[in-house]
Amino acid sequence: MNTANSPAIELINVSRRFLTPDGKSMTALRDFNMSVARGEFVAVVGPTGCGKSTTLNLVTGLAKPSSGQVRVMGEPVNGIHPGIGFAFQTDALFPWRNVIDNVVAGPLFRGVPKLQAYDKARQWLARVNLSGHETKYPHQLSGGMRKRVSLAQTFINEPQILLMDEPFSALDVQTRILMHEELLKLWSQAKASVVFVTHDLEEAIALADKVYVLTSGPATVKSVYPINLPRPRVVSEIRYDKAFIELSQTIWNDLRDEVQRGAAREEALAA
Repeated sequence: MNTANSPAIELINVSRRFLTPDGKSMTALRDFNMSVARGEFVAVVGPTGCGKSTTLNLVTGLAKPSSGQVRVMGEPVNGIHPGIGFAFQTDALFPWRNVIDNVVAGPLFRGVPKLQAYDKARQWLARVNLSGHETKYPHQLSGGMRKRVSLAQTFINEPQILLMDEPFSALDVQTRILMHEELLKLWSQAKASVVFVTHDLEEAIALADKVYVLTSGPATVKSVYPINLPRPRVVSEIRYDKAFIELSQTIWNDLRDEVQRGAAREEALAA
């Protein structure tokens, strides 16, 4: 197989089953197929508890498929690929380290010489508009500033693949839009392949090249929507575009059925 021309990520007929604490078998994913091209930005939406985060765990190798194949850069997943970067809802910042020491941790761990690593960290902090904040600690920063540190912390390692699990969900609406703009700018420069899990359909459409809609659990892919909105995108303005509104309505009509099924399923389990 020519791995150089293969997709960045492939899940092929994947199912994932596991035992619950009370000993019951539960299926999180069933016959799941996804392909993410190199440099492509893919968003994944679906009901709560439908297995969106499980999909990311399969790509990292933290979870193994019960059946099917998971491939990264054309090769079967065998542990965490060194080209993968992460961004999650909770900031992965060390509270005892200042801003620049948090950003420099990855390069130092990977063996980059100290002076070179710190020079690179300063460049990335400048890219996310945090020059002058290098010596502050996480508790001294706003939520948006901490997210900027997290983005610098991730992109400084030059990931080929970026896995993002609701990274901006805790932010207020205005700050979230600013972070969307920041992410798209960094992504367009880095050309990484992105899988972005979110509950926010408008966020998914504003950011992605392609949106996957998952069924209520056990999850499989219900629909895939190409997002043919021109780039570069101004997130604060594109939400008012007629094509954006039409896409939102179309995808929501598809997603709403699954959200209702998921809610009914949770009620039945709780009864």
